[in-house]
Amino acid sequence: MDFINHQLFIKDINVHIDPILPKKIAIITHAHADHARYGHDEVIATKQTIDIMKIRYGENCAKKYTVLRYGQKLQIKDYQITLYPAGHILGSAQVLIEKNKHRLVVTGDYKVGKDETCKNFKSIKCDTLITEATFGLPIFQHPDPKEEIKKLINSVKKNRSSCHIIGAYALGKAQRVMNLLRQNNYSDTIYIHGSLEKLCNYYRSQKINIGLFEKVVSKDRSFYEGRIIIAPPSALKDRWSRRFPNPIICMASGWMTVKQRAKQRGIELPLVISDHSDWNELLDTIKKSKAKNVLVTHGQEDALVYYCKQNNLLSKPLSIQGRSDEEIE
Repeated sequence: MDFINHQLFIKDINVHIDPILPKKIAIITHAHADHARYGHDEVIATKQTIDIMKIRYGENCAKKYTVLRYGQKLQIKDYQITLYPAGHILGSAQVLIEKNKHRLVVTGDYKVGKDETCKNFKSIKCDTLITEATFGLPIFQHPDPKEEIKKLINSVKKNRSSCHIIGAYALGKAQRVMNLLRQNNYSDTIYIHGSLEKLCNYYRSQKINIGLFEKVVSKDRSFYEGRIIIAPPSALKDRWSRRFPNPIICMASGWMTVKQRAKQRGIELPLVISDHSDWNELLDTIKKSKAKNVLVTHGQEDALVYYCKQNNLLSKPLSIQGRSDEEIE
């Protein structure tokens, strides 16, 4: 374990994982902005992560790109690096680092449930596990997302004179909500905020079923009655949202478990749909990894560290700075 430090930096080969500042070589686990930054000399990632980084930051957001397929090994000196699906968003990856028969896994952000919008999580046996803990408290027990989507569809049916505006992060969550609607046989056009358009087009190019969608444009208010509109959470209180008739404000997020958060944000229909593992899924991942050393990062670290120590595992928090609390995810 000595070969990687608390900032996920491997000094021997000058490689960082998800660094918050520009570096010479950066392995990027996924394209969310708190993990993928502009300006690295070289980015190592899946093709989909690199594609999305270029969409968000421009073609020249890094000087060099190295694409790794899931399961493909990359040798750098005496280190072997392999990416495996993380199940978080399209292109997301865990990083397996092997040196001298020691296997270390950095999960990045991950969820273990089924999701048609990305490759599903793969459990990896290792000696050291570095896991996220966004929802690392026992109160977080995510419900079935298909049941949450049914709440939305039922509300649309009951409130034909209103529109439903769903706050959902532009990358990953928005497309997952669209896909869940399609899985539940919702076939109407879904209307999206302009900031989602390029990413939705990319998901469609990757054969992800998000169905028909159109960018919101200025139309008579009555046009949007009975419609579903998806926008980034920041748009829910922006004047952009005031053009719609009798809007019912929704939010798709694992944080909607916390009723006070929903109330504070004026959310009328909270949808507990998360792209992160809940408490039981985090524990299950630790058990299946067979790791004896568990390091915990960005999120509710203390409870998970305590659980590990109670189960005779070596454990400590990493407390990496520069990560969001994932409220928008």
